[in-house]
Amino acid sequence: MGGEAIGWRLAALLLAWLAGVALQLQERALMPAVAYAALAALALPAIAAAWRWRRLFVLAPLGVAVLAFGASGGRAALRLAERLPAALEGRDIVLVGVVASLPQSTSSGLRFRFTVEQASLHGGRVLLPSSVALGWYKGFHEDAVLTEPQTELRAGQRWRFTVRLRQPHGNLNPHGYDYELQLFEQDIRATGYVREAPAAQRLGDVAGHPVERARQRVRDAIEANVADRRTAGVLAALAVGDQAAIEREDWDLFRNTGVAHLMSISGLHVTMFAWLAGIAVGWAWRRSARAMFALPAPLAARWGGLAAALGYAMFCGWGVPAQRTVWMLALVTVLAGLGLHWPWALVLLSAAALVTALDPWALLQPGFWLSFVAVGLLMASEPARPGPDAGAAAPDGWRGWPVRLARAAQGGLRTQVVATLGLTPLGLLFFQQVSLVGLAANLVAIPLVTLLITPLALLGAFAAPLWALGAAVLQGLIRLLEWLAAWPGAVWVVPAAPPWAQVAGMLGAALLVLPLPWRLRLLAVPLVLPLLMPPIERPAMGRFELLAVDVGQGTAVLVRTRTHLLAYDAGPQYSRDSDAGQRVLLPLLRARGERRIDTLLLSHRDSDHVGGARALLAGLPVGRVLSSLEPQHPLLALAAAPARCEAGQAWEWDGVRFELLRPPADAYGTGLKPNAMSCVLRVAAGDATALLTGDIEREQEAALVALQPAALRSDVLVVPHHGSRTSSTPAFLAAVQPQFAVFQAGYRNRFGHPAPEVVERYRRLGIPWVASPDCGAWRWRSGEALPGVCERDDARRYWHHRPASDAP
Repeated sequence: MGGEAIGWRLAALLLAWLAGVALQLQERALMPAVAYAALAALALPAIAAAWRWRRLFVLAPLGVAVLAFGASGGRAALRLAERLPAALEGRDIVLVGVVASLPQSTSSGLRFRFTVEQASLHGGRVLLPSSVALGWYKGFHEDAVLTEPQTELRAGQRWRFTVRLRQPHGNLNPHGYDYELQLFEQDIRATGYVREAPAAQRLGDVAGHPVERARQRVRDAIEANVADRRTAGVLAALAVGDQAAIEREDWDLFRNTGVAHLMSISGLHVTMFAWLAGIAVGWAWRRSARAMFALPAPLAARWGGLAAALGYAMFCGWGVPAQRTVWMLALVTVLAGLGLHWPWALVLLSAAALVTALDPWALLQPGFWLSFVAVGLLMASEPARPGPDAGAAAPDGWRGWPVRLARAAQGGLRTQVVATLGLTPLGLLFFQQVSLVGLAANLVAIPLVTLLITPLALLGAFAAPLWALGAAVLQGLIRLLEWLAAWPGAVWVVPAAPPWAQVAGMLGAALLVLPLPWRLRLLAVPLVLPLLMPPIERPAMGRFELLAVDVGQGTAVLVRTRTHLLAYDAGPQYSRDSDAGQRVLLPLLRARGERRIDTLLLSHRDSDHVGGARALLAGLPVGRVLSSLEPQHPLLALAAAPARCEAGQAWEWDGVRFELLRPPADAYGTGLKPNAMSCVLRVAAGDATALLTGDIEREQEAALVALQPAALRSDVLVVPHHGSRTSSTPAFLAAVQPQFAVFQAGYRNRFGHPAPEVVERYRRLGIPWVASPDCGAWRWRSGEALPGVCERDDARRYWHHRPASDAP
């Protein structure tokens, strides 16, 4: 069998492996682990037989796909089995274990990974997942009011904590970040926080975790030697992988200028480190005749570069992107050591198969595709090498440096142009935005960050003054990025495209950068256009769409008509540096193609309703703000047209009527508590109606029933006060007569919302309902049958947590 035939067969098997993994990742629920083991066992003899007899080779890819499906599913089943028992959620459990990661410092406290050695409840031993993610918070946090974190907490220490744990659970929204997938991939099967009583106790240090302790020492030294907190955070991120040290505003700057990939330990950093280390090893190797006889210098350089990349990736936290890159470099190094010269496509396929064999869930990560597509495009677009007579060689010695530098600059420019053009569709696909100044920013940032700032951040561990030099260079780069980000139209944001437009866009990008005739490249234009300007589905005239966003313990509802958008509340503030507007609503709105909010209605001043409003006002144009906020409230200073919401106000958009039922005008200035001042909005389109109630309580419900009972009748009720026992009185529900109810509340929130007696009341009245924890975002279009669509049902995958629910 010829080498080319073997290559094609190997490529078919590798593609089959990737297909099998991808198919398994689409499972909504897992089979028993024994079923996956049986599939893998059956596939192995089939593969061997098909490889031996050529006529049966067509069965080999099928066998490999089944093997990949079984292997990935079996690993997932084993991982899913190590879960926190539901009976232990929210209980005060005493843990003894080791701080297994570099604690990440935030304005609210510390977050860290904890390896559990033993656990007890009321003095009895309990079994827990071996690794949990803990927070040790101070002052302001949604979970609890706790003492300040102990300043001596360090990686590698053994502690005794009293904690409250819960199963991994995150918000789930259309086009949103899948936090539960992240935890599953990292094998974290429980999250929680440290309690203040009994007090945490440090039990000493352990012999293990030397890398984490070294990372801790370097980060502490950076913070002590670099006065500017902003640059110290970036240097810590580059030196030890502490991405939480970078300020939120700086992350926004880096994303808007297209250089965010440089500020975290990515494949680019690891590859560049391996390249520089390989050059150094090769140079030193050639200085020893004995070493040259033992191992050729090029091979020694490759292995030395791989070893350096492995050490760098481990020192920076052994994150998933760094792991992927190390496995790719290892495969290339092994192939070169064996003297195998495979085509670039086969090398990439082999690397992808290796990565997914070690981490099947990598296929769902943007970084996986960005890394492989970038390398593939650069290899595929490489022009034919010139012959020996094409162009003059650079002179030897110092006279040849200008020529070599010019050629290096030309190659770097070409590489950046190809990567920018080729990866733009992926950026639009994964992030719905692309930086139009990214090419210019990366031309400066890539060499500065990879060749100067990152080495200085690492070498500062041996000579602290180098950190000051790195900080100075970094400050200059940040000023340049701020100037670029201030350009009009620096960021192009597009809605999320349908699958067919995504595929067409990727094909168009490939055509654009491949070394093909320009007539063929022009086909890229019609292929890319649907991705750049995707079709946006809007309600028909006289209809509306209601989306109850999953923001945790808080309220945020989007009401969309044909040409207008209303946002009712903006969700909670999670911490001093994080809120629902920035984390959930803005990405969701941009993915849906929303360019502005016509009306932002803030029902009342509580932080779980207005916590994300500042981010919305800064991130999108807002036509007007209606609220019951006091005139001196700082949010109103950011609004272009603030106004009170008062009962009787009404307007119509696209055949849909909006009417405010509360608060009455004479309620202002009477000293009522914020809940009592909640703005109540009724939306009506034909015979379809929805009632949005804020946090009204029984007194306000009684007033509505007494004054305007007919106006309360609605098909959909967003339940008052998240299902608090102070609301949803029988008289109010009898007046509304909802066909469906939505509880917006956080999973296992400290208020106990929705209250069991309130839930029972809805059940007795025969009112179907959903709650955010087991539904995720809830979507309903007027004119369509209830009960609408839950995101946790629509996008269900086996790693998604499904709380035990008694919802009908």
